[in-house]
Amino acid sequence: MAFAEFIFLIYSNLKYDWRTQSYTAPNKRARFMGETVMPPNGEETRTLPPDFFSRDPELVARDLLGKILVRRLDGRTLSGIIVETEAYYGVEDPASRARYGMKPYNRLMWGQPGLAFIYNVHNNWLLNIVAHEPGGVGAVLIRAIEPLEGVDLMMKHRMVGDPIKLTSGPGRLTKALRIDKSLNGTPVTSPRSEVFILDNELNLEVATSHRIGVREDLERDLRFFIRGNRFVSKAGRLRTP
Repeated sequence: MAFAEFIFLIYSNLKYDWRTQSYTAPNKRARFMGETVMPPNGEETRTLPPDFFSRDPELVARDLLGKILVRRLDGRTLSGIIVETEAYYGVEDPASRARYGMKPYNRLMWGQPGLAFIYNVHNNWLLNIVAHEPGGVGAVLIRAIEPLEGVDLMMKHRMVGDPIKLTSGPGRLTKALRIDKSLNGTPVTSPRSEVFILDNELNLEVATSHRIGVREDLERDLRFFIRGNRFVSKAGRLRTP
C-alpha cells in the first residue's frame, strides 16, 4: 500500500484488505440484474444494467448514491463511491445541455440510457450518464466520489496531497480518473468498458439542494448527495427529502 493511500485511510471509514491490497465498502448487495463482476476480494457484485438508467433522471440521480464508479486505466483499477449527483432533463430544463434541442454535441441525451455523456465546461471534462424514460431526454451528472482504489494514481493525476480535495467535484474526479471525451458514448453497464458502475447498497442519508453553478434552475431540488460525507463538493442549501 502506497503512503498516499495510508494517509487516505485517516480520512475514510473504508476497510483495507492487506491480502488483496484493495479497499472494500460494507453492505454490498445486488439489486439489479447486471453483468457479474468478481473483484479481487472474491465478493461477487454486478454492474448496473440499462434498465436502471431507463427511468426519470431524478430517480436515477438519487439511486446512484452509494454505487461504485470504476475506471480501468493501463492495467490499474481506480474506483470510488458516488456521493453526489445532479439530474438534468430536456428542452424544458433551463440548466440542461439539451435546452436548445438536439445538437451534435448533446445527441446522446436522446439516446440509449446507460451511456457515458462527456462534455467540457471551463476546461473541465464532466462525466454524465444518459438517463431517461422511453422516449425521453436526460442525463445525470456525477459530481463527486469517495475514492476506494487507486488513490495513489489519482493523487498523481491531480497533483494534490489532500485526499478530501481529490474527487470532490465533477472536474476534479474526471482529472483524477483520467476521463475525457474519448470515453464519450461508453456503456457504463458493461464490466468490459473502461468506465462502468457497480451496484452497491449502503446505509446512507440523502440530502438535496438546487443544482450548483447554473444560471437558471427548475423549482425543485435536483442535486442529491450523501449527508455528512466529506467528499461532497459543496454543502449548498440542503434539505433532507
